[in-house]
Amino acid sequence: MMSSRLSDRADAGRRLAALLSAYAGGSETIVLALPRGGVPTAYEIATRLQLPLDILAVRKLGLPGHEELAMGAIAADGRLMLDDALIAAAHVTQPQIAATIARESMELQRRTRLYREGRSERSLKGKIVLIVDDGLATGATMGVAIQAVRARAPESVVVAVPVGSREACDAIESLADRLVCAMKPEPFGAVGQYYEDFSQIDDEDVRRLLASAAKRAPRFPGRGYRAARLVP
Repeated sequence: MMSSRLSDRADAGRRLAALLSAYAGGSETIVLALPRGGVPTAYEIATRLQLPLDILAVRKLGLPGHEELAMGAIAADGRLMLDDALIAAAHVTQPQIAATIARESMELQRRTRLYREGRSERSLKGKIVLIVDDGLATGATMGVAIQAVRARAPESVVVAVPVGSREACDAIESLADRLVCAMKPEPFGAVGQYYEDFSQIDDEDVRRLLASAAKRAPRFPGRGYRAARLVP
């Protein structure tokens, strides 16, 4: 088990790498980071385990007026999850939902273009996929990430996070083939409180880490896949 505090996201990745050592050097294994916060953590895992690194762009759909609270999440391929109970309780209108989806979809496309810098998307078919983020609060973005990965026919999906709420971990454990969550504190609070340094990760940080990973990683051919919209 980890101690109750992490120095930063890189420290979280180094500690998680020790828990994921069984996957080291696997030619059929790939690490996918959820940008932005998951990238420094995933970079350390990929580097230490000698695995290729890629991104999986997903975005939280913030509740109007309370954007820190997720009413759902969306993936770059249009895959969507909505918390219908929360939406109903908060009296969110369909136009508000549509506007939020449109705004976050545009941001997803911007990030994907910026971060890839012409690099092709890696094939996940038949792969063991390690999806990494810096923590799980509600699990909304990770849930839609798992669905997006499943659509690309991997062999198995492993979720790795340094810290998460018990409720979110239970939900994600039912969706993934394996969950590695080093800390499940109760009561949970917020992901950032378990880090000494939880500074914002910017676009340049992501680009730098992905470019570094691309230089040292073995080259696997990327293949496109047909985007499929999921209606919950």
